[in-house]
Amino acid sequence: MAGRTDFYDDPDAPAATSLVPSANVVVTDDAGRLLLVRRSDNGNWALPGGAMDLGESLPDAAIRETAEETGIYVEVTGLVGIFTDPRHVILYASNGEVRQEFSVVFAARPIGGTLAASPETTEVRWVAASEAEALPMDRSMRKRLKHFMTSADVHLG
Repeated sequence: MAGRTDFYDDPDAPAATSLVPSANVVVTDDAGRLLLVRRSDNGNWALPGGAMDLGESLPDAAIRETAEETGIYVEVTGLVGIFTDPRHVILYASNGEVRQEFSVVFAARPIGGTLAASPETTEVRWVAASEAEALPMDRSMRKRLKHFMTSADVHLG
């Protein structure tokens, strides 16, 4: 079994045991490309992000997680959306935790750094929005990207 398994509206999904505030970040460069990571725990492509630590704000968590997972430093530029669907749960095989979805998605722009994978990512790359559609990705990540790309305030090149 993968290190992480996402369940959506699945009657066989395990019951949630925790609720952890987390951030995802839609980072776009000047060419309108998206910064995506390939997760080491399930092999899917995703937005960078992760859980908020005690003592930090959620925007600070977004900045930290993006730097840790991608090597890219970012500046948060806006809020994309809040995703808290109780029908989406995530099973972490390492400890049996089952989290109910609680993700705040931010928009950001790169301000420095160099692409670099981490223990949480096997690949990091800039991807054209049209290419992202063909990558293996969990349904929840596709929903977040679609929401970002269809927003009236977003203009991708």
